[in-house]
Amino acid sequence: MVKDRLRELYPFESHYLDLDGLRYHYLDEGRGEPVVMLHGNPTWSFYYRDLVRALRDAYRAIVPDHIGCGLSDKPDDSRYDYTLASRVADLEALLDHLGVRQDVTLVLHDWGGMIGMVYAVRHPEHIKQLVILNTAAFHLPKTKRFPWALWLARSGLGALLIRGFNAFCFAASHTCCKQNPMPREVRKAYCMPYNSWHNRIATVRFVQDIPLKPRDKSYNLVTEVQKGLERFRDTPMLICWGMKDFVFDRHFLREWTRHFPQAEVHRFQYAGHYVLEDIPEEVIPLVRDFLSAKHGGN
Repeated sequence: MVKDRLRELYPFESHYLDLDGLRYHYLDEGRGEPVVMLHGNPTWSFYYRDLVRALRDAYRAIVPDHIGCGLSDKPDDSRYDYTLASRVADLEALLDHLGVRQDVTLVLHDWGGMIGMVYAVRHPEHIKQLVILNTAAFHLPKTKRFPWALWLARSGLGALLIRGFNAFCFAASHTCCKQNPMPREVRKAYCMPYNSWHNRIATVRFVQDIPLKPRDKSYNLVTEVQKGLERFRDTPMLICWGMKDFVFDRHFLREWTRHFPQAEVHRFQYAGHYVLEDIPEEVIPLVRDFLSAKHGGN
């Protein structure tokens, strides 16, 4: 019954790319200019299901599940290096495989923002426009304290709670939609891929890979992205921001608007971190209008 309902909510054909023996799942729906949607943690391509349906009549919607997430393989640490650099390499391999090299719109949420913006900084000639949804492409703002919940998640106790009880995904599914709390079946769908200790490895590793100090593995890569943001000051950008996000809050939004004063910004005062899930009826028309506006679209 759960799988049947999931097929109703997520009625797409699955595709897989072989990455050194690991299956990297992605959606590839529609035709036209490519719109590449990148999810964060602990979500998966399911987060973009309504946007895919809304765009595939006029665009090519490409939505990968990062390794360890969604319907992609979930290897242990001996098979995969769960770091930002690996995520970007996977995305590069996918888009190269699909021949996607021009007029790309990136839609970015949560940790998908960092993955996507590393790709953008490395391949600016591929990027046409950007859609930003409660995410980051820079180090923790100086005015922002690292949230205690993420400190806990990075600890040994936090890892035990996440891998043993799916605490991160469970909590996110209950708290990240503020205006319109998720129905029970949708919460189940978000948590479905993370149904065992083994299958929750990426949920922990994403949090552990957040770079806070220069010695952290991904710190220099985030610095590289932060320094490269200036080259996108003339790139059309839409920012849709849920203001009830306790992590990606007003401090992060202020950084985006400081770097990109030209961006079209929409603040949703009562929406949470999963802004696209929370208020799709408001966000999706804005995305469609942005894509079809004079500066871009088909």
